Amino acid sequence: MELKRVVITGIGTINPIGNNIPEYFDNLVAGKSGADWITRFDASLFKTRFACEIKGYSPEKFGLDKKESRRNDLFTQYALVASDEAIRDSHLDLDALDKDRAGVIVGSGIGGVETLFKEIKDYCDGGYEPRFSPFLVPMMIPDIAAGMISIKYGFRGPNYATVSACSTSNHAMSDAFAMIRLGKADVMITGGSEAPITIPSIGGFNSAKAISTNNEEYKTASRPFDRTRDGFVMGEGSGILIFEEYNHAKARGAKIYAEVGGAGLTGDAYHITAPHPNGDGARRVMALAIEEAGLQPRDVDYVNTHGTSTPLGDIVEVKAIKNLFGDHAYKMNISSTKSMTGHALGATGAIEILACVCALERQVIPPTINFKEEDPEIDYKLNFTFNEAQYRPVKVALSNTFGFGGHNSSLLIKKI
Repeated sequence: MELKRVVITGIGTINPIGNNIPEYFDNLVAGKSGADWITRFDASLFKTRFACEIKGYSPEKFGLDKKESRRNDLFTQYALVASDEAIRDSHLDLDALDKDRAGVIVGSGIGGVETLFKEIKDYCDGGYEPRFSPFLVPMMIPDIAAGMISIKYGFRGPNYATVSACSTSNHAMSDAFAMIRLGKADVMITGGSEAPITIPSIGGFNSAKAISTNNEEYKTASRPFDRTRDGFVMGEGSGILIFEEYNHAKARGAKIYAEVGGAGLTGDAYHITAPHPNGDGARRVMALAIEEAGLQPRDVDYVNTHGTSTPLGDIVEVKAIKNLFGDHAYKMNISSTKSMTGHALGATGAIEILACVCALERQVIPPTINFKEEDPEIDYKLNFTFNEAQYRPVKVALSNTFGFGGHNSSLLIKKI
């Protein structure tokens, strides 16, 4: 069977440094931090009192009516907002489109955790009367964003969610890529969405000692590859892309941002939360994506790293990059855009593949901001694109995501 080519024809986002694609791309290149004090709840009793929240959000501002906002958790609202931008950007003729061959795969790592927390709290505060909203389950489940997008646009093809912690949206996009490659669909809405800036999430990650507690320097606390890094900064938002079969896109004269070349999927089979110390899973996942694209490691210009700003994770990923790319590792650019957006858990892969689209579209590498001090365990001969964007030719970009449970995913995109 001849495999189909897959291209990106529409993009949309809402995240801590951009409520739409132009704003996001501009702030990526400018190196803007999205970190600030938490406003969603009183965080004064927590070890961490800051996060990367979306700025200026209200459902009405983004075209969601009262019923949509009342019946959808924030993570689903974000997915609907980003999907609307991506669909408009794609210029798909929804009336002419064969919707039996159009699908939705959009993931979320934790789903409607705020909805679940609120319902349990209301139950306990109400004297233990068994009163729960009939919308609790559909608002909470991680697949509901994909379901709501499918309902909104009438897409009747493959429709489901992926859940693999911080690899979630890369797995969603990998599956969407496969659906089109195998001829099961012509168009897929794909990506991820997350709204984890909640009491249970901050409390849980604090207890796990995974997130930064650097309240004194909260604006610059997300500092991947810096000696003083002490954990990731929580982010939120959604990244949505329209994947389309190449000939289908060409026939309608669509703008093509990039071609999806390959996807790598591996497991560490090592530990619940820690990456394998030799970085083998990370190395293999990048190698698989490059191989599927029919390329060589020397063809990659830019790696958007998982780069969470955790003490162990950053070192392991650098080790994997050096092991795979060899001498070429010193010729390409590396950066972690989590230094600006924070870590949006299940949505992070989609938000970061959009950073790769920005690199290809504008021929610029987004920076790793907040770098100050060298870590003796990291090789700084590598070009981490510290603190300022760098303009250079970019034809091939790779995006890494690694999740609790040992889930690894890497997605490669390239210019046509």
